[in-house]
Amino acid sequence: MHASPGDNLIVQNDSAISSPTASAEAREPFVPGALVIATLCNPREKFWGMILALAAEGLSLSGAELASFEDLAVMVRDGEPFTPAVVFFPMHRIERVELDLADGSLPSLSQRFFAKTGLEPSVALTPGNQGNDSHDSGSHASKERA
Repeated sequence: MHASPGDNLIVQNDSAISSPTASAEAREPFVPGALVIATLCNPREKFWGMILALAAEGLSLSGAELASFEDLAVMVRDGEPFTPAVVFFPMHRIERVELDLADGSLPSLSQRFFAKTGLEPSVALTPGNQGNDSHDSGSHASKERA
């Protein structure tokens, strides 16, 4: 039996038809809250952070330059106050965006951050969350009011 040129040889998977939400999630890994590494050009730099928004105009992230990742982890571990940078990169500067995933036996940056600080990166990088200040937020707030 031979297929004629007009025959549709591609058959959709029933699970994709019955669950469009699951299919959309599988196709959209770069959603708000995803931890990523953005490689930028002009000037060339890398930025680790959590996606706040991704649009045709550009990418909004909350995070830090990759060059200062270790310093950030030490600050958080030592209980120093920090505020993640909230930045917008126009699309013409974005060379590449990749999910922050482990590579074989190498842990992801998120896993390294958690191992060094004991704090989930998504909590630390949420704007306005004050990262590690949750340890002493009551006493810190009362000092500011005084």
